[in-house]
Amino acid sequence: MRAVIYDAYGQPPTLAEVPEPACPRDGVVIAVRATGVCRSDWHAWKGHDPVTLPQVPGHELAGTVAEVGAEVRQWQVGDRVTVPFVCGCGVCELCRSGDAQVCPDQTQPGFTGPGSFADRVTINAADVNLVALPDPIDFVTAASLGCRFATAFRAITAHGRLRAGDWLAVHGCGGVGLSAVMIGAALGARVVAVDISAAALDRARELGAEHVVDAGRDADTAALIREITHGGAHVSIDALGTPTTAAASVSCLRRRGRHVQVGLLLGPASTPPLPMDRVIAHELEIYGSHGMAAHEYPAMLALVEDGTLRPDRLVGDVISLDEAGAALMAMDHPATSPGMTVIRLPG
Repeated sequence: MRAVIYDAYGQPPTLAEVPEPACPRDGVVIAVRATGVCRSDWHAWKGHDPVTLPQVPGHELAGTVAEVGAEVRQWQVGDRVTVPFVCGCGVCELCRSGDAQVCPDQTQPGFTGPGSFADRVTINAADVNLVALPDPIDFVTAASLGCRFATAFRAITAHGRLRAGDWLAVHGCGGVGLSAVMIGAALGARVVAVDISAAALDRARELGAEHVVDAGRDADTAALIREITHGGAHVSIDALGTPTTAAASVSCLRRRGRHVQVGLLLGPASTPPLPMDRVIAHELEIYGSHGMAAHEYPAMLALVEDGTLRPDRLVGDVISLDEAGAALMAMDHPATSPGMTVIRLPG
């Protein structure tokens, strides 16, 4: 089968012929129909998040079940599916309690094993990790859900506990950030979007942001957000992942507010200085958010089906598999246009 592969960090990925994957006894092989190009893939390719080499990137995927392991009970060949970017082992205490997204023995396509920049990919513990894809949701839209949109949805609803009328601050308007803007606005929140890109801020307005803040022009974004919101945001998300955006997200909150860290902080940036004096004095809550388990998808998919949420509006370029390597390398530079890049495969 075809797969995009890299054998050294930062070196150009190539499209190659590789052996077909073997089907796990508790898992499935998925014929990939669409897969997203995500900054997490870029972090792995750059070596910021080390992976076994050589590696096939890709973890945001949708497709059809092509082969089923002997121990799988809930799925059959031909089923339309998507999958969380974190796959639980299915047997540990956390998986049994519904928290597969933090399974200590988790697997991740493109990180712990070959990913979805390929014609086919394996998923372990299929009965725990697969998500049935409703017929009205096409594969490209479904691929845009797997990491960025689903992560933003759970960050806002489970950790942020966002309510209609609340102020939501979103720091960074890439894939996760624009997803958060859309979800927050759809749920009735008043959204303030922060970025350094005029195009990203314009897109945030189109998706429902009531106010935008240019972080390249306004040095103290937290103070400006507190002014805009008359005291601070109820919920704030760092959707980028830098020491500056993490600190600004915490600092822009009102008393008893909730910060959710979604953007990855890796290497030297993994221990940013945060205003813990403010956290204590204002009784702020700080959460990390690491995806969403498969059993939590139906609530989000129902809102996609009824049109409340429109993740298809977040898709930018739709490319072929032979363009995937170039798209990954392009993340070395600021995006020229907002929107998620999705690879569409034939089938």
